[in-house]
Amino acid sequence: MTTIDNTADVPASRTGDESGAPLLDVRDLHVEFHTREGVVKAVNGVNYSVGAGETLAVLGESGSGKSVTAQAIMGILDMPPGKIPHGEIRFRGQDMLAMSNEERRKIRGRKIAMIFQDALSALNPVVSVGTQLGEMFRVHEGLSKKEARAKSIELMDRVRIPAAKERVGDYPHQFSGGMRQRIMIAMAMALEPELIIADEPTTALDVTVQAQIMELLAELQRELNMGLILITHDLGVVADVADKIAVMYAGRIVETAPVHDIYKAPAHPYTRGLLDSIPRLDQKGQELYAIKGLPPNLLKIPAGCAFNPRCPKAQDICRTEEPPLLQVTGRDGGELPGRGSACHFWKETLHA
Repeated sequence: MTTIDNTADVPASRTGDESGAPLLDVRDLHVEFHTREGVVKAVNGVNYSVGAGETLAVLGESGSGKSVTAQAIMGILDMPPGKIPHGEIRFRGQDMLAMSNEERRKIRGRKIAMIFQDALSALNPVVSVGTQLGEMFRVHEGLSKKEARAKSIELMDRVRIPAAKERVGDYPHQFSGGMRQRIMIAMAMALEPELIIADEPTTALDVTVQAQIMELLAELQRELNMGLILITHDLGVVADVADKIAVMYAGRIVETAPVHDIYKAPAHPYTRGLLDSIPRLDQKGQELYAIKGLPPNLLKIPAGCAFNPRCPKAQDICRTEEPPLLQVTGRDGGELPGRGSACHFWKETLHA
């Protein structure tokens, strides 16, 4: 069967690069953590790419490797205990893993920025939000405190924080959860980077605020033609904003697809389980589906397909042979662009 290179499905017109190369290209990335109990294999051969103006949603349960991959891209892993034994992270064709710390620091914030999931923890509680926003301009552009403050007010206005001029001196705890997340977005957007990594940007926010935050991100992305990696466990959040989806499990990508295709017909039992666990209006009063069991211990990932202990379709081959990311085809045998599934029996799931 044909394996799929899911870093090669970015249309050249979307990359903002005349050569057709993506903004970010992650190849065969592995991340380990060396602990007293043993080696935790957190990321195991991840491949994905993102072009300018494109949104990639990375989905999966907690512990699937989504955030660790993002931290490796940003260069903010604690090493040790973390280690990147193999792989490439290329931004605009340059291998970031081969760069010095100083070279990566010039890219971080200016070219690639990250929105963290817990704004209250990410922001310094004893420094005003205006000072924290202004620091980006003072450090990277050499602006004075007065100039940086003016830029901070502009940013707060840009992300629609009311009375920005009066609130620029306030502290993080004086803002609501949604407003703090807007401040985090403003901080990431400060230097107008080419790529944003948003790690669970709507966690702990109510549904109305979630929608506002996602709408704001989408608007800013269109305005600046940025690439966006959206990390989440919530399939409902990404339906209207993502271009393509990568589903992760136990440190691997187990399915890739254009966003609407994955909702219509998933090709991996894990993705099917995630979709079935979303509450639906037409199932009022019915018991909500849940994937049986727990994600694997990354110290002892099961042999074969890591999902096999929880998979209702698992057979003997699933317990002995790890499936590669296989090219998914339609009923007529034609390739489905951008679609891949790391399942021996993807046809049964896709065409069910």
